[in-house]
Amino acid sequence: MAPESLAATVAATSGMLFDFDGPVCDVFAGHPAPGVARELAAALAQIDAAAGEQALETDDPMEVLRLAPGAGEDAVCRIEEALTAAEVSAVKAAGAPVPGAIESLRAAHTSGRKVAIVSNNSAACVREFLALHDLDRFVDQVVGRYPNRPDLMKPSPFSLERAAKELGVRASTCTLIGDSTTDIEAAARAGSMAIGFANKPGKEASLAEAGAGAIITTMITLAETLLMPPVVR
Repeated sequence: MAPESLAATVAATSGMLFDFDGPVCDVFAGHPAPGVARELAAALAQIDAAAGEQALETDDPMEVLRLAPGAGEDAVCRIEEALTAAEVSAVKAAGAPVPGAIESLRAAHTSGRKVAIVSNNSAACVREFLALHDLDRFVDQVVGRYPNRPDLMKPSPFSLERAAKELGVRASTCTLIGDSTTDIEAAARAGSMAIGFANKPGKEASLAEAGAGAIITTMITLAETLLMPPVVR
């Protein structure tokens, strides 16, 4: 049986928002993120040596994009384009969806809830993966990274607020399932609920501290809870 906090959160949800990298897909499983980050850092260094050197200190491609504005608008556009291409290539080699992701997307859809993917990854790579695995039929909207605006990535609430609007539901009745503290923080800023996906040991504490209303360690738990009949009191 689902924990009361998880069941209560799901029962109050009309819009189910899934983060992509973690709950649905291990984006860089086939093309490891550190290598992608190095390639982006090298491209940034061609525009601004100092920014490129700083970018070499991270193994997270998203952080390289966050650093790009310091090198100017052209740098942001070039890194955005390169990152999007790398993401699209990566999801083709990422393998199967995260265990329980298919069941969770299907359950959210069949339970009558509106479903969106809300991601810091590009919409192009999300749509590529969904189509590749025939999951787009369960998803009403895809809200990916707003091009050339890394400042609008989570923990900004922008993508959640946009998803709620496009789904035609109130942000307060949406729940984001995410595996990072930035996901949970974005949900709080949008006035939405959040379920933390602790897909690695030690994540439970940080997700709870960030404000997750419930924590799960497997996506199957979410699928089972979404399909539970409503409790009559």
